[in-house]
Amino acid sequence: MRTSRSFVPTLKEVPADAQVASHQLLVRAGFIRQLAAGIYSMLPLGQRSLLKITRIIREEMEAIGAQEFYLPALNPRELWEESGRWTVMGENMFRLKDRKGADLCLAMTHEEVFTAIARAELRSYRQLPQTWYQLQTKFRDEPRPKSGLLRVRQFTMKDSYSFDVDRQGLDESFEHHRQAYVKIFGRCGLRTIQVEAHSGAMGGSGSTEFMVPTDAGEDLIASCESCGYAANTEKAESRVETPDRYAAAGATPPLEEFATPGVTTIEELSRKPYGVSADQQLKTLIYVADDKPVVAIVRGDDQLNEAKLQTATSAQVLRPAHPEEIAKWMGARPGSLGGIGVRNARVFLDQRLVGLSGLVTGANRDGFHVRNVSVPRDLAHATVADLRTVNAGEGCPRCGKPLTVGKALEVGHIFKLGTRYSETMGARVLDESGKEVPIVMGSYGIGVERILAAAVELHHDADGIRWPMSIAPLHVALLPLQMQDAAVREAAEKLYGSLGDAGIEVLLDDRDERAGVKFKDADLIGIPLRIAVGKKGLSEGKVEWKPRGSAQVELIPMADAVARAKEAVAAGGGWLAR
Repeated sequence: MRTSRSFVPTLKEVPADAQVASHQLLVRAGFIRQLAAGIYSMLPLGQRSLLKITRIIREEMEAIGAQEFYLPALNPRELWEESGRWTVMGENMFRLKDRKGADLCLAMTHEEVFTAIARAELRSYRQLPQTWYQLQTKFRDEPRPKSGLLRVRQFTMKDSYSFDVDRQGLDESFEHHRQAYVKIFGRCGLRTIQVEAHSGAMGGSGSTEFMVPTDAGEDLIASCESCGYAANTEKAESRVETPDRYAAAGATPPLEEFATPGVTTIEELSRKPYGVSADQQLKTLIYVADDKPVVAIVRGDDQLNEAKLQTATSAQVLRPAHPEEIAKWMGARPGSLGGIGVRNARVFLDQRLVGLSGLVTGANRDGFHVRNVSVPRDLAHATVADLRTVNAGEGCPRCGKPLTVGKALEVGHIFKLGTRYSETMGARVLDESGKEVPIVMGSYGIGVERILAAAVELHHDADGIRWPMSIAPLHVALLPLQMQDAAVREAAEKLYGSLGDAGIEVLLDDRDERAGVKFKDADLIGIPLRIAVGKKGLSEGKVEWKPRGSAQVELIPMADAVARAKEAVAAGGGWLAR
């Protein structure tokens, strides 16, 4: 590529709306441009990197025997109703009608379509296992698109699906994918942590996320440096001591209602004249799980984890109740709510509260609370579950050492779906004994643009991007420093041709610009190797050699440049074009 003939629209200034490094640098370096909120155009440099990412994905998927498909993004409503997800996906799904009035959607994922193909074509265990995958555009009506490519409404996903006759087969397919993902992310230059995760609307028995630790991430993961435990806080557990410190000496006193006019928060009840500390209070929250009310109770100084509540309720759709719904079901407004005596809704109690007494909760009467609450006596009707979000410093559930909690970015997620889709959609085969059984499935996703953005988050400095060689748009930035000098131009052209003949991808900056401008753009774009041709070095038959991450410039014989570049490309996991 020649800069003079290429579309590389670099910017000096940081875009005003760009908050994270990947968004700032991918725009400034000319890789992407925004079309609308959460919708981005991929420019030539960005497309070159994406093609290298997808090549890595294809190689590793085919190494585990996966076969590539390409399925429609436009799906009929009927298929999603078979699985039950037409409703479950709610407002996140783009929906439309054709000219005849038929309902369609833009697929967020393709479990339904792949299951329909398996249902129509697979008949016997002899046809299993199967692993099918695609690289396809997906759509999500994201309510708050932000952070460039990290939260978007249109994106590319590698989604693959395994089909086995039994759970043992699923376990093997899951492990094959897990190992393939480790290789994919490693080859793309990403350091990932595998964490236990919440399966959400995907369903199934278990899932693992591949997370990149970065402050740009929107997930929180709890991890233990001592034993290696790691989990998304949507699922993470911890060891916490919860002494029964407020229990009365002797027999438990009866419930006592007391007036708390104007008190609607945990903090307000902890102040004088009430002085009820947060850890003595019961925080009561009302949700709607599959259109039915549920009550969730955690300790006053804990945070309810909605994902854990969804798991506890087994709900497909979970949302906070509206104020009018709360008043109708509970007889009071938020701030005066409690689970005592509630019979018209399922009550869920965080496991940390089991056995405690001497607590305070809302009286389900505006402006009143109740003291002397005994969980065994007064909340025996509640279902016990893990509902709280873990905090940094709490004990690891495996070894007891302190947990750390940090931000991370999800780049991949693998699921053991089991028979979640095959049961509802009727995808069955005959097993070895001739019995008809539902196909046991797995689902495995990778966000392709997220790999691109995550690589920038991990590999950048004050000057710009520092691409891993394997996914860099080009291998070498070749900079003739004095374009007016015929010898410099001739030497740069000759080296450009020799590098290209060796299969090395080169961006020749043949603009008539100052050296400083060329250096800044090369650093901003982040090409791994920089070779500068200048009059001074050329007089000695040498050129400047500088890897992007190095602070030192080295003068090397021009005759050695091609061989050194080939070695550097191979060492960095890149491909030679020839």
